[in-house]
Amino acid sequence: MSRLLTRRSRVRAVAAPALATALAVGVLAGCSGSGSDDNTVTMWTYPVIFDEAKNKAYWDGLVKAFEKEHSGVKVKVETFPWANRDTALATAIASGKGPDAVYLIPDQLPKYARSIVPADEYMPADARSDYTDFALKSVTYDGKALGTPVLTSANPLICDKRVFEAIGEKNYPTSWAELEALAPELKKKGYYATSYSGDTQQTLNMTFYPLLWQAGGDVFSEDGKQVTFNDAAGVKALTYLKKLVDGGYTDKDLVTTTPKLEQTPTAKGKVACTWQNTPADVEPFWGKENIVVQPPLKETASVGYGTVGALSMLKGADKKNTGDWLNFVAESKNTAGLQTGAGYFPARKSGGDLYPGDALQTAVGATLPTMTVGPLQDKAREVQGVLAPEIQAALLGKKSPQEALDAAQKAAQAMLGR
Repeated sequence: MSRLLTRRSRVRAVAAPALATALAVGVLAGCSGSGSDDNTVTMWTYPVIFDEAKNKAYWDGLVKAFEKEHSGVKVKVETFPWANRDTALATAIASGKGPDAVYLIPDQLPKYARSIVPADEYMPADARSDYTDFALKSVTYDGKALGTPVLTSANPLICDKRVFEAIGEKNYPTSWAELEALAPELKKKGYYATSYSGDTQQTLNMTFYPLLWQAGGDVFSEDGKQVTFNDAAGVKALTYLKKLVDGGYTDKDLVTTTPKLEQTPTAKGKVACTWQNTPADVEPFWGKENIVVQPPLKETASVGYGTVGALSMLKGADKKNTGDWLNFVAESKNTAGLQTGAGYFPARKSGGDLYPGDALQTAVGATLPTMTVGPLQDKAREVQGVLAPEIQAALLGKKSPQEALDAAQKAAQAMLGR
């Protein structure tokens, strides 16, 4: 979902152990067996609302309201940690003890596709037509919606107003070239142009991929059969990034480490702009009045990473009761508490404006049309695993951008079996 590199996301961005991959292979070949009792719907979710008490209160309230309307049906919502969630879910499904429903984000959907009941089998037509194009497209794989969207997010470029005032600059960058042009003056005054986390445990959705998309490239070919990040666009993106690192325009230490946010130059007010943190992340350090929201940077296109949180029904669930529950949760009046509790946005058109009078959130929401959830490909996460170390090697000067991307492409293509 995204708010990667946030307090929640720094945890959930950690790659699942190799065991998850092995287990998932078995998962895709079989069905989920619900471990719930008759007339009891079990759902697994994660702390979307970071505050544990508020998260529990939200779900407890929905369960109570649902059970009041659906006599005889019980709902059990279990909240698990973000860390290693794929391992736990894959293990449960493989052993026939999976939940009836689970919270997933788009890049998980292809891996579990064969264990998921398509949402079209229980989603009312009027609800389907109410979803935004971004939300519905982001959960659609092989022509089928594999989840019921409940929230959307956007990670635009955010800039620290104080840094620009310190160098006497009134204009904020809108393109790669403009950010690069500001970099020498920023460095002279003791500031970094941007931040970049090259730690291989971080998700590329929030680090390298936005640059790749902005250069006009993508991770996979349109049919998902070929890895394409080593084409001219990919090389251009990595070359640009390396220029920022080599020039000292971003903190070189972050290429290999991920300290706590409060220990980073971003939190210390030493970074001009970043696409790797949200306003909610930096507000405690910058102050709300100093956060300037900009569209994602542009080279060929202005594109950023956003995600869609969705609830998916697993095979073996009672379709009627589970479907009723998911449709109930997904109603705009019911998802609003989840969205505002975590600073996210509606997945439905009827969700309206959840932040009237909040200029900052309004500005973030306005960038939603420029967001993408990234590739929906069942090897997407494994590909990140081989690409991230090669990007890091290039940034450390051990390989050229082309050499690094070619090496990653060869390994990634082998994963696709082609």
